[in-house]
Amino acid sequence: MRADNVSGGRKRRRGRVALIVLAVLVLALVALLIDSNTRIVTTGYELYYPNLPEGFDGFRIVALSDIHAAEFGEGNVSLISLVEAANPDIIAITGDLIDGYDTPPTEEQLRIAGSLAAELTKIAPVYYITGNHDWNSGALRQLTPILEDCGVEVLRNRYVVLESGGGSIVLAGTDDPNGPADMIKPDEFVGRIRDEAGDSFIVMLEHRNNNLRLYSGLGVDLVLCGHAHGGIVRLPFTDGVYGPQRDWFPTYTDGVYTMGDTNMVASRGLGNHTGFPRFLNNPHIVVAVLRRS
Repeated sequence: MRADNVSGGRKRRRGRVALIVLAVLVLALVALLIDSNTRIVTTGYELYYPNLPEGFDGFRIVALSDIHAAEFGEGNVSLISLVEAANPDIIAITGDLIDGYDTPPTEEQLRIAGSLAAELTKIAPVYYITGNHDWNSGALRQLTPILEDCGVEVLRNRYVVLESGGGSIVLAGTDDPNGPADMIKPDEFVGRIRDEAGDSFIVMLEHRNNNLRLYSGLGVDLVLCGHAHGGIVRLPFTDGVYGPQRDWFPTYTDGVYTMGDTNMVASRGLGNHTGFPRFLNNPHIVVAVLRRS
């Protein structure tokens, strides 16, 4: 056999192997992208407090953030079933239920939001706060009565007192800063809560993820937030690659962050409005479990 024929055969085999390897890598990347954008992950966080009333030991809060009118299965059946499986005492929607870029059209987004709200209220009491996209959409006036008709409690710089086992805690919700310019500021809001509810344990629903220092200084016990979408792309040793303020390598995008006696739990969110697909950053349900230490 001639040497040039042998050499050519080896090159062709190496070429086929290289093509197979490339095809496998492309298929793996496509599978990862599909998984990262469609498979919802539920993460539980146990949070310990010496000042938590005994009746709330084990109290479960499911937090859903940045839905952006996304649907997971027909009628959001996948999302609803996972929320139900988390066995929540309450459900918190921490902003951006709809999308400010009108994609899909507002009427369809309102339909999705109303359908989801109606199903979630069958599972547990639902509380909602605004996000920047809810304001940007211009549809908040339409969205609010839809949610209220479904039984959702809309907390716009308001709070409610929750009671369990003879004890009580405060659940408060801030309006997103994209709202009215004359709205009450967070320090004034917490001050009002202290004036009216005393030294209560406070759970604050806050869309933005950049106010941990503020709420720590105000003595808020727990903050549940979203906004950062987990940094869109998550790589090892990062807290996400790209933030909502168009910032590279943001922080406070996923999980528990602690400052003083305050815990903040950031959700990676569920939907996506950026036009850039999530990667290694699955849609996210937060389950915050309160524990008395």
